[in-house]
Amino acid sequence: MSATPTPATPDAPNPVISARQPGYFRRLWERWEERIPQFGEGQLFLLLAVIIGIFSGLGVVLFRIAIEWTQLMLLGSELHPAKIRLLLVPTIAGLIVAALAIHVFPRARGSGVNQTKAAVYIFDGYIPFVTVIGKFVMCALAIGSGQSLGPEDPSLQIGAGIASKIGRELKLSQEKIRLIAPVGAAAGLAAAFNAPISAVLFVIEEVIGNWSGGVLGAIILAAVSSVVVMRQFLGTDALFRVPPFRLEHPGELLAYAVLGVVGGGASVLFLQFIAFTRPRLQRLPHWTQYFQPAIAGFAIGVIGIRAPQVLGAGYPIIDWALHDQFTWNVLIALAICKIVATGLSFVSGTPGGLFAPTLFIGAMLGGAVGGVEHLLFHQITGSVGAFALVGMGTLFAGFLRVPITSVFMVIEVSGSYSAIVPVMISNTIAYLISRQYQRSSLFDMLSQQDGIDLPSIEEQREQAVLRVENAMQRVAGNTEQRDEIFAQALKRAGVAPDGYFLSLDRAGWRVCRHKPEAINDENSTGEGAPMTPTAVETSPYLYPDETLEEALRSFGDWPVLPVISRADFYKLGGLITLPDVLRAYRSG
Repeated sequence: MSATPTPATPDAPNPVISARQPGYFRRLWERWEERIPQFGEGQLFLLLAVIIGIFSGLGVVLFRIAIEWTQLMLLGSELHPAKIRLLLVPTIAGLIVAALAIHVFPRARGSGVNQTKAAVYIFDGYIPFVTVIGKFVMCALAIGSGQSLGPEDPSLQIGAGIASKIGRELKLSQEKIRLIAPVGAAAGLAAAFNAPISAVLFVIEEVIGNWSGGVLGAIILAAVSSVVVMRQFLGTDALFRVPPFRLEHPGELLAYAVLGVVGGGASVLFLQFIAFTRPRLQRLPHWTQYFQPAIAGFAIGVIGIRAPQVLGAGYPIIDWALHDQFTWNVLIALAICKIVATGLSFVSGTPGGLFAPTLFIGAMLGGAVGGVEHLLFHQITGSVGAFALVGMGTLFAGFLRVPITSVFMVIEVSGSYSAIVPVMISNTIAYLISRQYQRSSLFDMLSQQDGIDLPSIEEQREQAVLRVENAMQRVAGNTEQRDEIFAQALKRAGVAPDGYFLSLDRAGWRVCRHKPEAINDENSTGEGAPMTPTAVETSPYLYPDETLEEALRSFGDWPVLPVISRADFYKLGGLITLPDVLRAYRSG
């Protein structure tokens, strides 16, 4: 179960701003700053993103090696380990993980995505490095012992924690510290998936929600550099080997639309299982937290006796499904077993990710749908493996609710662009079904259960954008009506009409006002000098398609602004005041 990070207390000052002796990273950074003074802070931040990517890539490589080594030591290399091993290893490992999570690494619980978002929005980018160590150790033990979880989400938090540590060592500004965690998150996820584009999109879609050019550049550089490092150690091949994909008739897209419906339904069931079970386990007495991961481990061991394929992340099993190694009924059974096993592991509080299990379930469901459709409709040319590939993205879109990331994720992990049209159709259907029948996305639901008020990126995406045309008072071409509407606008703004008038210049329509200045003549003493209008100030202007947020930045101390047409600068479309903007926000 995720634990809410606690802010610094007066007795424990905020480590982001606490004074410390310069360490190795800080001395190195100062040396660079002396040698390349022509670099600005933005350029240095991009250089730092590359460094973060390198260290995050190395961290993820060690993490993956640790998981594989642990699995080899605890469960052996056989596909079907001994029954006693299947029952004891996940159970004992669950007890150890629970003790570590409660007493040693309390901040290392959960998948890692919401914990990284909390660091960005609540704790100014601060992630204790002990959390990185805890995430590394506990997830390697949990996944290596057979818990049905994946390494990608923890890798995201490991990368963010490494970035946070480097930023604090360099004593960066608070703003840069806050931005640096998503940079490391993208680096960690990119190395875990061998998919830099998907990592960048996921961080934008789920962690930060919006971006600027500088932030996007840093995230891309970190993701690419981490993947380069990872490939030096683990190879350049895509995560899965995908057979050739064929789509010979447009009517076959209906078969993938059916897969979208099935994937959307499975996503809703999976989400509701977590939504129903997790808060009830959280409300149990505290002492039960020592045993929940062990009980989940024992149950997974029982499942593993009949279906050992569901243990761990399951990447080799996904590869088998992509190459038609299972019949459709076996694929359905594996999908159901994986949903149960993953749900038990996650709701018990065992730290680990949901990306790999989501891909596993999607591949099994996709292959099963493809197998059934081949039995019913022999004219379908797509192989069962092709349906498994599309199914991976389908469940990813429906369960994790990141529709853009899900499309590019399938392309990158498979190294194939040929399936992009079926993937887009199936993913969109699954995403819309999930939104229709499950109010909150997975990560929003988890933050609500943990009592953390994190921003919902999905809700931000769905919010209607209010524009100037939604608030302005439209003006017709009639001069008399224009003057009347202008006077009404000044009245709404609570400003006397004296001194303001509409004017047309080369740039278009402007609101003007007289600027009083002192008369400098030889009879004036300079004190209490008479004031007379000797200059005219002109206002900015707006376009109808600009957002109200942009309009608010333009007002300054102007009571009313003109709205002109982009096609004809000399055409006055309307007038807008601050009360108009507020009224639009209240009603919008």
